[in-house]
Amino acid sequence: MTAQTLLLIIIALTALSAIFGQVLAALNIAKPRQDIDPRLAGLYDAERYAKSLTYQADKTRFGLAMALFATALNVSLFATGAFGRWADFLSARLDSPILQALAFFGSLYLATDLLSLPFQLYGTFRLEARYGFNRTTLTTFIGDKLKGWLLTAILGGGAVSGLIALVGWLGSGFWLVCAGLALLVMLLVNMFYTSLIVPLFNKLRPLPAGELKSAIEAYASGQNFSLAGIFVIDASKRSSKSNAYFSGLGPKKKIVLYDTLIEKHSIPELVAVLAHEIGHYRHGHILRAFIGTGIQVTLTLWLFSLFVGNRLLSAALGAEHYALHLNVLAFGLLFSPISTLTGLLSVITSRRHEFQADAFAARTTSPEAMGSALKRLSVDNLSYLYPHPAFVFFNYSHPPVLQRLDRLGIIAP
Repeated sequence: MTAQTLLLIIIALTALSAIFGQVLAALNIAKPRQDIDPRLAGLYDAERYAKSLTYQADKTRFGLAMALFATALNVSLFATGAFGRWADFLSARLDSPILQALAFFGSLYLATDLLSLPFQLYGTFRLEARYGFNRTTLTTFIGDKLKGWLLTAILGGGAVSGLIALVGWLGSGFWLVCAGLALLVMLLVNMFYTSLIVPLFNKLRPLPAGELKSAIEAYASGQNFSLAGIFVIDASKRSSKSNAYFSGLGPKKKIVLYDTLIEKHSIPELVAVLAHEIGHYRHGHILRAFIGTGIQVTLTLWLFSLFVGNRLLSAALGAEHYALHLNVLAFGLLFSPISTLTGLLSVITSRRHEFQADAFAARTTSPEAMGSALKRLSVDNLSYLYPHPAFVFFNYSHPPVLQRLDRLGIIAP
């Protein structure tokens, strides 16, 4: 195989992936149903439901515009050999392979983020604001951006430096040590994300004593489920959308409730949401997801080890000289069909897990409380009631709300 043939394969994979995603997205909003399911009729009036349809259509068209821009830019950069020439430019001025890789990926990340900045600003301050979701100020947006750059420099720079150093030290046998380190980092992030990362962007405060805290603690105690703490996050500083999540492992498990969730839901609904999250633990979903991600990371690194020294990959991107960081980029593009399949397996598994967690919550609280929480979340977030089955199959990590209500046995009043 020649470098030119490999380049054509990379361009074809990039274009086909984008076209496939855009076809699915367009199909999803092509013929929106105008009727409101009777189970949500009490929450969705005609005006709000019409607003949800418009929101989904606007959000989809916006996503299509972003994808078209990114695909056109990437294909043009591949076709002109811009990545390879930039790598050659850096290698002529920096002696260290680690510095070359850091400069290459750092500049690529910064350029990509700056080029997408108009889309980010429009999405936040126009699209989300138009439908009443955005609460982000320009000051918060800029602060988030700077903190994100800093974290990427520290964590991403550390990962790149470690990879280059391990390849230089161990050659193609780097993958096993690298996989072990990646799993360790994943474990530490899971354990300390709420304690170390979240406070950089949001304020966390313990849930004050009261009826809600007592209800949550009583439920957790009844399930013999230990909690290190119950916290409220000031999510309302950025968006009016609601959510909740668990963080940590073992005795360090914490529940984090969005302040917007507490504002909009009753105590039985909030306890049901907590029960759903505990259901993930009871069914072993957290551990399974960790193991699955570990296997995927290990497989990816092993496959990359087979190509790590292949000069054809660098040449395909337009470089005159071999560069490990170019090979990383080229491999990532060639790996996309496999990553699509593993991603599909992941969302299929996730949907099954959501059904199981819903059933656990319904069994340990009540189907009505869980169903009511799901309906209110769907309406408040202007979720799409009737997404296209193909779009759901490839993209939804959570089942559509009507399918979840069906599984819970929630029928129309």
